[in-house]
Amino acid sequence: MKHYNSIAQVQSDINSGVTTCLQLVNDYLERIENNLHLNAFLEVFTADALEQAKQVDAKIKAGTAGRLAGAVIGLKDNIVYKGHHISASSKILGEFESLYSATATERLLAEDAIIIGRLNCDEFAMGSSNENSAFGPVLNPLDNTKVTGGSSGGSAAAVAAGLCLATLGSDTGGSIRQPASFCGVVGLKPTYGVISRWGLIAYGSSLDQIGTFTNSIEDAAILTEIMAGKDEFDSTMAQEAAPQLVSYLSEKKTYKIGYLKEAIEHPGLNKEVQEKMIAFIEQLKADGHTVEPVSFPYLDYMVPTYYIISTAEASSNLSRFDGIRYGYRSSAASDIRTTYIKSRSEGFGEEVKRRIMLGTFVLSAGYYDAYYAKAQKVRRLIKDKTEVILSEYDFVLSPTTPHPAFNLGENTKDPIKMYLEDIFTIHANLAGCPAISLPLIQHSSGMPVGVQLLSARFTEQKLLSFSNQLMNK
Repeated sequence: MKHYNSIAQVQSDINSGVTTCLQLVNDYLERIENNLHLNAFLEVFTADALEQAKQVDAKIKAGTAGRLAGAVIGLKDNIVYKGHHISASSKILGEFESLYSATATERLLAEDAIIIGRLNCDEFAMGSSNENSAFGPVLNPLDNTKVTGGSSGGSAAAVAAGLCLATLGSDTGGSIRQPASFCGVVGLKPTYGVISRWGLIAYGSSLDQIGTFTNSIEDAAILTEIMAGKDEFDSTMAQEAAPQLVSYLSEKKTYKIGYLKEAIEHPGLNKEVQEKMIAFIEQLKADGHTVEPVSFPYLDYMVPTYYIISTAEASSNLSRFDGIRYGYRSSAASDIRTTYIKSRSEGFGEEVKRRIMLGTFVLSAGYYDAYYAKAQKVRRLIKDKTEVILSEYDFVLSPTTPHPAFNLGENTKDPIKMYLEDIFTIHANLAGCPAISLPLIQHSSGMPVGVQLLSARFTEQKLLSFSNQLMNK
């Protein structure tokens, strides 16, 4: 099977008769079957995908096909699709089948995307390595001894391994950008509120955002443009019109870029990654961009701030999974009290239970002001400082991750070390800004490391235009 890197390549081959949607789906199904060891897909929608492919082929022949005709896409297992199972990679949802589709899913289908399956992730999107899934870890397709990153590890692995053309993920504190860095693909988290969260199983409602994994900037732009825009089902949506992104990708400009001094000099940053980031900065200067160090004194406060806020929101959001209304119910339950206790104890994994308990603690009467209220104040400081920087600079530059993908099992016994994996990515979520990870650094180990760009809210147009410039040098 030919390896396609963009929707444009696929559609060119379809229009010239080289392939059909049906042939594409069959080829992807074969490739998925040959890569089952990666554990990227939890379920492949074989019959539905083949039927969709036939319908899209007919539309192409009739000249009525949508913008995504030929695009075979996977969904992270926390984005619902009507009539299909959804589990958030957790035992607690059991064999639950969604009664509706997420707005993002509906908008892709309306443009004739073909949904091929649901992808493994950390349980309820809580993790940085995709080792917290109830259905086992996802293996990195570039090195099967390494993690894919999390929580959207299955989504990143599927694109990196060519199991589908593009995928959707969700990003609460870096869950798109970190796996994109570890797997060597493009990972985009748009501004909070650009893409509807209706149909995304909630983790941290003020932080969650649906985004994309692709091989090209053009595909990230097309998918985001189609999914973006007002939605009556999501009251947190931005009221701005859906951004026009694709038509601006060819722009070539010089920009003013601030790199985070504290990130580049951070003691936890891999030495080689540091050297290559410095070399990348020098190359940007040589290309005519203004690149200067900027101080961001709150870097070491971001991880604790994020985990206080996100776990507090998680403890509230996950209270709906109780063994009563739907999903898993313990067979050992004997009354309503034991139904709650045993169903939740047996249904949730260790990391999810840890975060629920942390969130409940920081929201409790004696500790609310000391932890949750204080974290919200620090979040505001982070947001304000970020806006000050972005009023002077077009972008904030940093590594996406402190190092390349680590070994499976390396950090599982140390939750704090795992939480620190998000140190560079959390920034965009706390500030509500768009951010992207670009596969522009190659470590001597052979593994990729992403370069992260963050820009002001609702500036996806500029962010993607510059990213395209960098990716096509």
